[in-house]
Amino acid sequence: MRVLRELDVLDELLEHGYAFNDLALRAPGPDATVLVVMDDMRVGGDDLPATIGIYRPELNEIVRRKAEEAGVTFRYGTKVVEVEQDPESVQVTAEDGTTYTYDVVIGADGLNSTVREAIGITERPEPTGMGIWRTFVPRPEEVVRTDLYYGGPAFIAGYCPTGDSMMYAYLVEAAQERDLTEGPEIMAELAAGYGGPWVEIREHIKNDARVNYTHFTQHLIEGDWHRGRVVLIGDAAHSCPPTIAQGAAMAIEDAAVLAREIIAADTFDEESFRSFRDQRVPRARVVVENSVQLGQWMLDGKRDGDVPGLMHEVDSTVRVPV
Repeated sequence: MRVLRELDVLDELLEHGYAFNDLALRAPGPDATVLVVMDDMRVGGDDLPATIGIYRPELNEIVRRKAEEAGVTFRYGTKVVEVEQDPESVQVTAEDGTTYTYDVVIGADGLNSTVREAIGITERPEPTGMGIWRTFVPRPEEVVRTDLYYGGPAFIAGYCPTGDSMMYAYLVEAAQERDLTEGPEIMAELAAGYGGPWVEIREHIKNDARVNYTHFTQHLIEGDWHRGRVVLIGDAAHSCPPTIAQGAAMAIEDAAVLAREIIAADTFDEESFRSFRDQRVPRARVVVENSVQLGQWMLDGKRDGDVPGLMHEVDSTVRVPV
């Protein structure tokens, strides 16, 4: 949120999203008893909300418009198939054979990064053993924050309001091969183990809501995140399960720190990429390792893991400005 405020898009995010400052734990089962409502740490600072839930395409649109105002050119439907470079530039070849030449290339192309493979970095995201069902449905009036249910048919059941009328809901289970043609039926069956707002959420799922199922992965590139004039950021460089909800935040921070380094250097300097990586690795490592650990405790059935200590380490780490 600090970075997005610097980019002058925070007000739009607040207008289109849903801000809140607390978090609740509920018991699984039909009663969905609220066990505790706690203040969530405002890691962006006391003058920012703890959380802003927002539909990802709306976030993308807001940031895209701001980028266009700054002079960015977008090319859609352009798949990169090859990246080559010489001491002075980088040549990117698209699927249609067109070649583009740049001073530097930033591979922000996600978990299955084409750029990462093209520059010979061999680390790949590895499965953690968990899978997640996701859906986007109308928001019941009582959903005014994230509530988490631990246990029941899934490891975690949760939801997050993303605006006045809509919300995101999810169920985390042991990873398995699922028939996605039966996705709504499977997710609705799992959701039947939870009460409270899940009763209404389940009805929306049963009425052919669009659902998604993916496996959690994790990785962190241990060596340089660049080769020559090409550098990786975000999920291309590091990924984690969403158990602590810091993946997108880490990617946004990566972009901010890299931009700062490039601007300070004025002309291309490979040391800028090394400085960027050195700043980001300790922070990304805490998020990746703790996100994985939280999920592993659930997979192992460990009931005495130091969850408060783990969360405190993450919160205290990301509270420090980048």
